[in-house]
Amino acid sequence: MVLKKFAVLGFALLTICASGSAIAQGTPDPATPPATEPEAWKAPFGGTFTAGFGFFNDYSYRGISQTQLQVAAQASVGYETAAFSENVPLSAYIGGWGSNVYFPNTGTIAEIDLLAGFKLKTLQDKLTFDLGYIRYNYLGAPSNLFYDFNEFGLVAGYDFGVAQLSAALRYSPNFYANSGIAWYKWAQLTVPMPFIKVNENVAFKAYANIGNQYIERFANYGIPADNYWDWQIGLVVSVYGFDLSAAYTDTNIDIAGCANTLNCQGRVIFGVSKSF
Repeated sequence: MVLKKFAVLGFALLTICASGSAIAQGTPDPATPPATEPEAWKAPFGGTFTAGFGFFNDYSYRGISQTQLQVAAQASVGYETAAFSENVPLSAYIGGWGSNVYFPNTGTIAEIDLLAGFKLKTLQDKLTFDLGYIRYNYLGAPSNLFYDFNEFGLVAGYDFGVAQLSAALRYSPNFYANSGIAWYKWAQLTVPMPFIKVNENVAFKAYANIGNQYIERFANYGIPADNYWDWQIGLVVSVYGFDLSAAYTDTNIDIAGCANTLNCQGRVIFGVSKSF
């Protein structure tokens, strides 16, 4: 995920936003917002299924590349229940998200995340809250590297019509690579652009976000201080159901603090994705 993925083995990190999907991330914040809301499939017990896939020229997790600036293929699947009652607009969800990663000489081949939580939608769905849990799993990684970890989070958002504002707070009791307590604070502004008219099958949306990652045992994680900032600004164009995205992402970690690599430096990430 971050620098210590390779530093723990005594060699330089060549590699990481939910979005990060940052762009090209599904589970973590910040995630690239679709230009249009995807339709959901009807599922048992009044719930809905969702799924998606995407291809990107990098997988950035909180500003740091997880693929050493190389391409990433990602997929997701989820199920959300219907609201528990007419008077309680609360639902539950479970899901999964996955991507290839590249951590040389570790045997790690993929990140598979498992999700579960509750969503509350009120004020005609304009105000939303998401209380969730994520289990990060790294396939092929030796157990003594302690890559797998748990994270809990609260995401709140409000749709003002002309823009949507979201904020999140995420907590891990023992973050990646046995790096101790971690907190991630994040905010995102998304602006639909209906004034750009092509036809009914094309829509535009711009967004910007900023986050701060705190890590207790930051040396285990491989960064030079106990916290760092990441930020991103991007554009998403929905074209006949496919989302084409481009975003500039960066951190305040310099090259020396990133194991003498460019994996924490500013770059543009392009992608194409599809939600079902």
